[in-house]
Amino acid sequence: MVCELPPNIDAALVAAGLKAKPGPWKLASVIHRVAVLSKAHKLKRLANPCEQPAVRTVLNKARRAAVKRGERPSKKTAITKIELEAMLATCDDSLEGLRDRAVLHFGFASGGRRRSEIAAAQMRDLRRTGPDAFIYRLEHSKTQQAGPTSTSTPDKPILGRSAHALAAWLDRAAITEGAIFRRLWKTRVGPALSPAAVGTIVQRHARLAGLEGDFGGHSLRSGFVTEAGRQGVALAAVMAMTEHRAVASVVGYFQAGAAEVNPAAKLLE
Repeated sequence: MVCELPPNIDAALVAAGLKAKPGPWKLASVIHRVAVLSKAHKLKRLANPCEQPAVRTVLNKARRAAVKRGERPSKKTAITKIELEAMLATCDDSLEGLRDRAVLHFGFASGGRRRSEIAAAQMRDLRRTGPDAFIYRLEHSKTQQAGPTSTSTPDKPILGRSAHALAAWLDRAAITEGAIFRRLWKTRVGPALSPAAVGTIVQRHARLAGLEGDFGGHSLRSGFVTEAGRQGVALAAVMAMTEHRAVASVVGYFQAGAAEVNPAAKLLE
């Protein structure tokens, strides 16, 4: 979402000691940068210019103005089961097709993993527990940067079709250590995929499947939560898979999925 902030935003930020640039702003970027600067000042125990009334007032006015103009935060289109099935159908049995199929299955089935988590997945954290079952241990993520805690659930099951897709890729690529998902040069297996490459894989197969929307790496994560809500999975079980810490972060997608099956919507049926 790009919007023109109130004309006094530059003066307010400059007065607070924060550099500003003219022209259109992304409101979310402004809010994020102010939050980062505020945190940095607090950690260094310095006077916090981000807490000045002028800055807070302007940001609050910018939020309200954006809502009144009908602007909404831009979100990637969710990949639910329907979209995922269509994308999987575009993966052939070549080495690249096996990898992409495994990426899509792993990203969705293990709890809607972020693209950075998919790219960082390592064989040392993966163990096979049956002919159609793996357990992947998520040792590091955006919400648990210091590793698993007493309240986290780091073991993520990968079952059924998803396990078979992962096994097919690992067997064909002869991967036994290091990164699970790799770059490919025709039939040669290279180093680990980058997070951007994971996003590109998602976008390419969405395009091949003829899907309309703004797809990206986050689409698997939002789609997992949306599909879980649609199928009536308990919110606590969903959060155990996604590693969301705050209910507010996940409940919007969850409620969007559950809206279509809400029994209160069928009172006149």
